[in-house]
Amino acid sequence: MAKNKSITRISNKKRGRPKVRFSIWGLILIFMLSFGGCFALYMIAANFNENFFEDEFDNIVVEDGKSGETDDTQSSGSKKTDNSDVQTDTSNKSTNPISKSEAKDSSYLETCCLVTDSTLLDIGKYTELKDIIGSAELNASGCNKTNVESVYGNNTVYELLKAKKPSCIYIMLGSDIGTSSVNDMITSYTELVKNLRGYLPDSAIYLMQLPPVRDEEGAAVNNSMINEFNTKLLGIANSNNVYCIDTNTALKDVDGTLPEKFRNSETGALTESAYKTIADYILCHTV
Repeated sequence: MAKNKSITRISNKKRGRPKVRFSIWGLILIFMLSFGGCFALYMIAANFNENFFEDEFDNIVVEDGKSGETDDTQSSGSKKTDNSDVQTDTSNKSTNPISKSEAKDSSYLETCCLVTDSTLLDIGKYTELKDIIGSAELNASGCNKTNVESVYGNNTVYELLKAKKPSCIYIMLGSDIGTSSVNDMITSYTELVKNLRGYLPDSAIYLMQLPPVRDEEGAAVNNSMINEFNTKLLGIANSNNVYCIDTNTALKDVDGTLPEKFRNSETGALTESAYKTIADYILCHTV
């Protein structure tokens, strides 16, 4: 008798099952690892680039949410905003030498402190500019070493201004032109201005160009030397974020020299008329 054979059939359902089971925890783990990796790369980029965050967020445009505006309109609006910012920055910068401005009241001079050598030493006798740090011994090349007597003691110009902390500082130095090296004068002048700009960042500092001379034959100083020094003075102002006023032009005659009315024929010093002209020029050339 033949034996009955049993046939075992494999269910199709068993074959259809996935070999890898879905796990929500595995998905969360993958997400966390991806997030952590991206965050690590982001922080590395931020550490290697000092302006990273500034670059990232400066370009964000805040929309006002008005309905009916297209993307082009919003883009145009953002561009206008950027341009207005640039214009504002430019308007805050002044070009040296300072151009003519609306005249201030003479009381403005009472808030100013003048640093000068023998050039403007007597200006306080004829104008409201009374706060003066200066002496006949002070000059451009020695402006960081020469001591000046004042109510704050006998000290250098820099130390005296540190004590006074004036809101406006005017400087005219250069009586040693023709006797000192122009390079030495400019080097010392630059050092003084840098020190003052660093210690008194909120003070308005004005460098005053030297007045012209008569250009007399055989004189130790001529207007060519004066103009060279004033040009370098303008460079100091531009390089150190301070102002420069062209008090040379204020006293210049049509022939480019100092008129007789501005010069004492006996002493060669400036006259009362010259001092008042300088004071008026200061009042009309501010920022």
